[in-house]
Amino acid sequence: MPPPPASIAPQPPTARARLFDALDIVATGLFAMEGAAAAAHAGLDLLGILVVGFIVALAGGILRDVLLGDLPPAAFSSRTRIVVALVVSLATFGVLAVVDELPALALATADAVGLALFAVGGAEKAAARGANLWVVAALGTMTATGGGLVRDILLNRVPFVLTHSVYGTAALAGALATGILLRWTRTRGLALLAGALITFLLRMLAVIFDWQLPRLVP
Repeated sequence: MPPPPASIAPQPPTARARLFDALDIVATGLFAMEGAAAAAHAGLDLLGILVVGFIVALAGGILRDVLLGDLPPAAFSSRTRIVVALVVSLATFGVLAVVDELPALALATADAVGLALFAVGGAEKAAARGANLWVVAALGTMTATGGGLVRDILLNRVPFVLTHSVYGTAALAGALATGILLRWTRTRGLALLAGALITFLLRMLAVIFDWQLPRLVP
């Protein structure tokens, strides 16, 4: 009888995988805090706060991975993201008064950081799967805004991303820049940094100067 095949030792994660995980986990924590705070202000109980915080933190990435055929989604392939989402949501419930005392600009800055990290992380993952530039931009934007969209539906309000137009636009611009630089320069660090800065700066300028895209007023 032939000898049994030798077992293949698991390969350590690549630098790209470690970088993606780091970006995703930091953004997960920031969005979990924002989602839990929004749920608390809407009058939900502790379970509702945990559910909304969890969804805001993870829904965009889950949708991205499902569309890419990357199953199970990264959120479920290890405990880290689930634990981060739930722990941060629970912590936000416990220190909501402290969170509410933070200046509005500080909270907007934290949200912009999470938006930027999710946008470039989603774009980078789509590019790594060989998606074309338009899919890269769309999935980066979806990763950054999908959780907030679901949050607002659960809280029965018009989605923030549809009323504060430079929110989704900022994510789209950063994801598109990331995809372009990944394709033209092949320099991952530069592409992620540039895309994140574009998203972050556009969002913060929109907050400071109240930028909006044109709209029809009835």
